[in-house]
Amino acid sequence: MHPSLSSFFLDGNEPIKSCLLALREILLQFDSKISETKKYGMPCYQYQGKAFCYLWTDKKSGHPYILVVEGRQIDHPALEQGTRARMKILPIDPQADIPIHTIQEVLSLSKALYDRSIK
Repeated sequence: MHPSLSSFFLDGNEPIKSCLLALREILLQFDSKISETKKYGMPCYQYQGKAFCYLWTDKKSGHPYILVVEGRQIDHPALEQGTRARMKILPIDPQADIPIHTIQEVLSLSKALYDRSIK
């Protein structure tokens, strides 16, 4: 874990704390080319050195979400655009089972974009 991120993951209340830790593991295990760093004060997951997605929590609900950097280029029903121009979010309900299959679908679509642009 990036040293300056430990408080983000460890200082929260349950069930959000456990949910964020599980999401972190899902992201890091998705592909060996994904690494964790800190950008803009939040956990950033890079794919081959490029910002891929972020983990954060909603200000109102406190629920976690995955912020997909190139979300506008991905058509998936679980992603929400909101007022963002480039990014979309994948909201996660910390009281429910984590939708691992949905997360992996979104990550696969995002990774395909990066693979096409990196080559």
